[in-house]
Parts: sequence; structure tokens; C-alpha cells
Amino acid sequence: MAPSLACSFFFDDELLGEPGMPAMDACALCAKPLARDSDVFMYRGDTPYCSEECRHEQMHLDAVCAKQAARRQQRFSAETESHRGQRQSRKVSVAS
Repeated sequence: MAPSLACSFFFDDELLGEPGMPAMDACALCAKPLARDSDVFMYRGDTPYCSEECRHEQMHLDAVCAKQAARRQQRFSAETESHRGQRQSRKVSVAS
């Protein structure tokens, strides 16, 4: 099967009109070169992976990072609420 010209843009260094966009010539996880005649597995729009395993591993890593970020946000919210309560308890009204 001859490679399609429509798919050749995946292997360009930069797309026209989109400077700084990474080339799609290697797996985003393991950096294995992507062959023009092999399947490319995409994730998050324009990020290429050499196999379903690499793509799945990246999805797993993203899920772990999202859980950690959610935990950090919960701790921050709890600490903020705790500090707010401490500030309110320090305010003492003085009776004349």
C-alpha cells in the first residue's frame, strides 16, 4: 500500500501557520521513531504514540497527575478554611 500524501503532514517539522508545533516523527512517550507505513496512535489531539501501550501508559500517567492535583487542591482548600477559622476565633470583642 502506497503512503497517502494526505497523511504526510504528520511527519513535517512544522505545519504552515503553526510555528513551534512539535514534529510528529517520534512517539511522545518512548521517543521511538514513527514509520510512515505504520499505525500512529493519537491522544489529546495531536500527540502521537507508536503503540496502544504507549498511549495507554500516557493516559494512566495523566490520570495519576490529575488525582494528585485534585488532592493538592483539596488540601489547599482545607488549609485555607482552617486558617480562616483561626483568624475569626482570634477576633475578640471588647466589652466596655
